[in-house]
Amino acid sequence: MGIVLGANRYGKAESRVVRVVRDTPRHVIRDLTVTTLLTGDFAATHTDGDNRDVLPTDTQKNTAFAWAKEHGVTSPEDYALALGDRLLAATPAATAARVLVDEHAWERIDVDGTGHDHAFVRRGQGVRTVEVVVGDDWPSVVSGLRDLVVLKTTGSEFRGFLVDEYTTLPEADDRILATSLTAGWRWTGGEEPDGGWDAAYDRVRALLLGTFATSYSKALQQTLFAMGAAVLEAEPAIVEVSFSAPNKHHHLVDLAPFGIENDGEVFVAADRPYGLIEATVVRDDT
Repeated sequence: MGIVLGANRYGKAESRVVRVVRDTPRHVIRDLTVTTLLTGDFAATHTDGDNRDVLPTDTQKNTAFAWAKEHGVTSPEDYALALGDRLLAATPAATAARVLVDEHAWERIDVDGTGHDHAFVRRGQGVRTVEVVVGDDWPSVVSGLRDLVVLKTTGSEFRGFLVDEYTTLPEADDRILATSLTAGWRWTGGEEPDGGWDAAYDRVRALLLGTFATSYSKALQQTLFAMGAAVLEAEPAIVEVSFSAPNKHHHLVDLAPFGIENDGEVFVAADRPYGLIEATVVRDDT
């Protein structure tokens, strides 16, 4: 029986890259967490300790910082594509470079009704995400978001589910629906969408939120499908939308022992265990 090396990759995880544009007195900040990974013919370093084809992870980290200056960060997608191309060119043995970027959003501090030129406050409404793979065939770009916590206080039910001898969950015809949303949308190739990457991200995020708010929900699964369909209908260059959505349960508190009627007004938020719904909505010709 022979022993061989299986799938492998290596890189630098979670470099914190902050790029400030100071070309004018009104500064712009892009705050990124960057992970790079190289895949290719690196068997010799595993089997023989021969590192001649290995671009050090420290070099990958340095490149992430240098490219933020040399190339700039007009958008996380554009930056990730450029960084992936640079790492692939610098590593002849590599067949693909994978770049993951999280962007942490900042907004200007309001001073007398105007956003300050160079003072910011962290915006806590989800993290923008990008996953880029640059290889021999074509670039793959998946834009997305995570930790976007959404909630609706009505317009949601959950009834008619399968019941057996272990079922204790009562049917609900009016419930709170809440989740911490992770979503990713895959673009066709690496071409910049209409209006640019930033504008496209804002459009998709607005579609996801608007559909969540306005769609009557018979199940979280139905809501996710409606959200994905809305994005695919509005953005022809997106081929699929994937979701991971934990159901953040809110249970009605029984106040009857205290002689108090609770008509859908006081809930306990349960953090675990929780239902986890994952789904991908795709075009039928993908």
